[in-house]
Amino acid sequence: MGAGAFIEPLVVVTLLFGGTWVNRNTRYRIFARRNTRSSGSPRSSSSDSLDSGRSSPRPSSSLLDDHLATSPSLLSLQETKWRKREVRILGFRKDVVSPDTRRFQGYFLSRLLQKFPFLVEAWYWALIYWVYQLGRAFTAVTLVEGTVNVARQHALQLIHLEKRLYMFYELPIQHWFLQHPLLMHWTNRIYSFIHIPGTILFLVWLYYYTTTRNRLDLPLPNKSLGESDGSPAGPKLYAARRRTMAVCNLLAFIVFTLWPCMPPRLLSDPDVKGPLGDEARSYGFVDTVHGAEGESSVWTQNKFCNQYAAMPSLHFGYSLLIGLTICSIPLAPRHRRSRTVSARVPFTSNRSLRLRLPSPRRLLCLFIGIAYPTIILVAIIATANHFILDAVAGAMVCGVAWTSNKVLLNLLPLEDYFLLLVRIHKPERRVFAYDDEEEDDFWERERVVGKGAVVNRG
Repeated sequence: MGAGAFIEPLVVVTLLFGGTWVNRNTRYRIFARRNTRSSGSPRSSSSDSLDSGRSSPRPSSSLLDDHLATSPSLLSLQETKWRKREVRILGFRKDVVSPDTRRFQGYFLSRLLQKFPFLVEAWYWALIYWVYQLGRAFTAVTLVEGTVNVARQHALQLIHLEKRLYMFYELPIQHWFLQHPLLMHWTNRIYSFIHIPGTILFLVWLYYYTTTRNRLDLPLPNKSLGESDGSPAGPKLYAARRRTMAVCNLLAFIVFTLWPCMPPRLLSDPDVKGPLGDEARSYGFVDTVHGAEGESSVWTQNKFCNQYAAMPSLHFGYSLLIGLTICSIPLAPRHRRSRTVSARVPFTSNRSLRLRLPSPRRLLCLFIGIAYPTIILVAIIATANHFILDAVAGAMVCGVAWTSNKVLLNLLPLEDYFLLLVRIHKPERRVFAYDDEEEDDFWERERVVGKGAVVNRG
């Protein structure tokens, strides 16, 4: 691995801290005695309500802060120590009581997070990633020879199933790439180096487009203070995708723990004796990533990496999640304008054909959203790291996580207790969020006046 052992983690850290800086609150001062906040936002929401939608209603934060600033003696009366959370499991609903951490919003760490709110997201990502990796590491260090043999048998079972389904194309695909060394070289790099940095870059962009660019109290390029220019989906979309990734990790961990599967590249092990080893070697898969001329990374080659977690493929599951999000993300109003093109129908006199084309921004989203998972799919197969059915399972895991990610909202009470222990209050995101029915006509009904104040004409 060489220099990659420290360059690759450095890239990840750079992306996380770069995202923290890009998404900073430029109008907040950490060491100011009292931070002035823009008032009058019509849709000002806290991170708790945006993440969960299950918290008890509370007064507007800006109004409460102004009231407390003029009446310091009422501080203890206004700040409650407990709040209600709703827990939902299989249709069962129950209100539970958890700590209200707003009492800690004046503490240094709370003010730091208010200045750099993406630090919370960096913590979430690190928690999701390292819990998953520690789980994989535990299974890797506790592997026994019997588990390896079972994983080899499962891989051969997948090959037999793909043959019956007429979808065993892994060998022709790899052989074609092996005939083009330069393309194979870059395919190895894509597999090894794009998965984690690409996922972090996606999270940084999605947070910026759904949250930072919708803050009414932040100045934006070529925008007056009080105008928003982000996705109408708002921060709820970002929170949902973050939870989806967490559920993907959970489901994948369950599957490869209960049903270990060897990747195709390990089937060619010359040390395996008997009919099972002979059949596995007969396919001739080549490990292009970890060979002498490969492009292995610190993420794919270490003693704590579980080599028998091919099913399902989170490389493809994550890329599909990213691609679908980019393809379908609601765009800001000025980026949604489609164009109509007219063309005369050949061999007719006066007939013309009118085509309605998506906006250039939507076409770009469709291109990136389709290209990224396609490239990752080709890479995981050409490098013999996954079977096609691994990718299918990854897509299924993505679909289940996409539709069931709200189950993680039941952990919010535990998060409240954790924040109580560390005496931190999560920052409140003052964002502008559309309702679906109001998305198209908002700019005709609302106008921006003053500093950050938005007044409804009607």
